[in-house]
Amino acid sequence: MQNLTDTPPSMHSLRDGYTAVVLGASGALGAACLHHLEADPRCARAVGLSRRSTPALVLEDETSMARCAAYLREHAPVHLVVDATGALSLDGRGPEKRLADLDGDTLLRAMQINATGPMLAMKHLLPLLARQERVIWAKLSARVGSIEDNHKGGWYAYRASKAALNMLLQTAAIETARQRPLAVIAALQPGTVRSRLSQPFVGDDGLLPEEAARRLLGVIDRLPADGRAHFVDHLGKHIPW
Repeated sequence: MQNLTDTPPSMHSLRDGYTAVVLGASGALGAACLHHLEADPRCARAVGLSRRSTPALVLEDETSMARCAAYLREHAPVHLVVDATGALSLDGRGPEKRLADLDGDTLLRAMQINATGPMLAMKHLLPLLARQERVIWAKLSARVGSIEDNHKGGWYAYRASKAALNMLLQTAAIETARQRPLAVIAALQPGTVRSRLSQPFVGDDGLLPEEAARRLLGVIDRLPADGRAHFVDHLGKHIPW
């Protein structure tokens, strides 16, 4: 039995009346994050963006990101962005088990969805973050993106795309700290979460999205702003890069 709570997480480290944005809000974990933030009495507004929203956020279309940024300017400054975008299976292809299974188009597609698209979204939306207040940019990553922690191999495209994402986030954190010294940037391992997309791989053994979201929001609320990106799991444990 999972230890669920009826009390929504509250982002105490952010200003009272903070503004939050969730990217990938139509997915299981993104929707759960948005639900928790909407229930936080300290949150003045929580905006969800996805392929289905208006305006739509499409990872393969940078112009859609510019439109989303223009839309969000009326809600600026933003204090929290949770980016729950990404994909494990692409175009009906699951993760590769062997090098012989690697396909060039799938590898490029994984990079686009899991690294390039999210970072272009960051390029357009990060300037909306408050400058002289604590702000948080939290991006779903994956433990398999850790180079040091790779002991099993396989999952070539997904591992590579998440490792690339982690490097991009770390580089962005260094730059961001120069103008927003109170900014926290985090790569998050959400744990094994039950969803329609993960069901073929995890069955019913994973965390419910609501519980995973509650844990992640609690973790990022406690992370320090130290000029570097954090790579942490849903229990707050640091993962080697």
